[in-house]
Amino acid sequence: MKLASLKDGTRDGRLVVVSRDLTRYTDASFLARTMQAALDDWARVSPHLEALAESLDHGAVPAERFHEHDAMSPLPRAYQWADGSAYVNHVELVRKARGAEMPQSFWEDPLMYQGGSDSFLSPRDPIRMADEAWGIDMEGEVAVITDDVPMGATPDEARDAIRLVMLVNDVSLRGLIPGELAKGFGFFQSKPSSAFSPVAVTPDELGEAWDGGRLHLPLCVDLNGKPIGRANAGIDMTFDFPTLIAHAAKTRPLAAGSIIGSGTVSNKLDGGPGKPVDEGGAGYSCIAEIRMIETIKGDKPQTPFLHFGDIVRIEMRDNEGHSIFGAIEQVVEPRD
Repeated sequence: MKLASLKDGTRDGRLVVVSRDLTRYTDASFLARTMQAALDDWARVSPHLEALAESLDHGAVPAERFHEHDAMSPLPRAYQWADGSAYVNHVELVRKARGAEMPQSFWEDPLMYQGGSDSFLSPRDPIRMADEAWGIDMEGEVAVITDDVPMGATPDEARDAIRLVMLVNDVSLRGLIPGELAKGFGFFQSKPSSAFSPVAVTPDELGEAWDGGRLHLPLCVDLNGKPIGRANAGIDMTFDFPTLIAHAAKTRPLAAGSIIGSGTVSNKLDGGPGKPVDEGGAGYSCIAEIRMIETIKGDKPQTPFLHFGDIVRIEMRDNEGHSIFGAIEQVVEPRD
């Protein structure tokens, strides 16, 4: 099934069930007022949500037109947002871009940072920043939402706790990252609010594309209408989601509604760092990777980070070309 949180003037929105083709929705707030409320009581509520989804797809319940612009991020705020770096190719490239060596341990132990989760952007909200010089970048990712995960959970236990899957634009400020990391205390100002796809889906909705830990479909990342990324999220993912969840839960339990991100989806090509889409490659899910490839080829980057007025679009389609999660589409604007 597909779930969304519609804007209703409250912080957390109103829970609705969305049709498989993303054209219609029906109210689900009588079962659980919000997405978080549904996750808090998933064992009891989810069978009723599934039945409602089936009735919606058969036209057996009242429905209204679903507009992605009316959707908030599925969890407009969350108790936990922990973003991994499962695609080590991406980690290697961006570290090279800032002159940092990559330890061998990064191939064996996941990187993860704790992001701000108190105010996510809606999928069609603008990205507002005070200064282009901060190096505004998008990062196209996949994320999962978990049920309660006990401290010390195994990857198998973590796999069983995955409740929903969605897409992410993990906005990054590349110009602020080096100085912030040099302090030795991690990201904060360089990682502003992220945005998530209009709908989150249960893993069964993904069919054979979901193997229990990875989503084997291309992630479509466009900038100003031009395709820049078509990397397959199931390829070159060194750490799958159960591994990332178990890593996050090593020393603490995770509460229902915790979001775990994959990190920027990134594919290699024949052992190398990949090629642009217009050269027949899978492209890149962030500008930082493009700039690194340009540096490798010509000693310096040519592609600028995002400017005010630029439009970022992140989407994933099934093998028949249908949008699965709806689209994250955001314009970059100056902060008032």
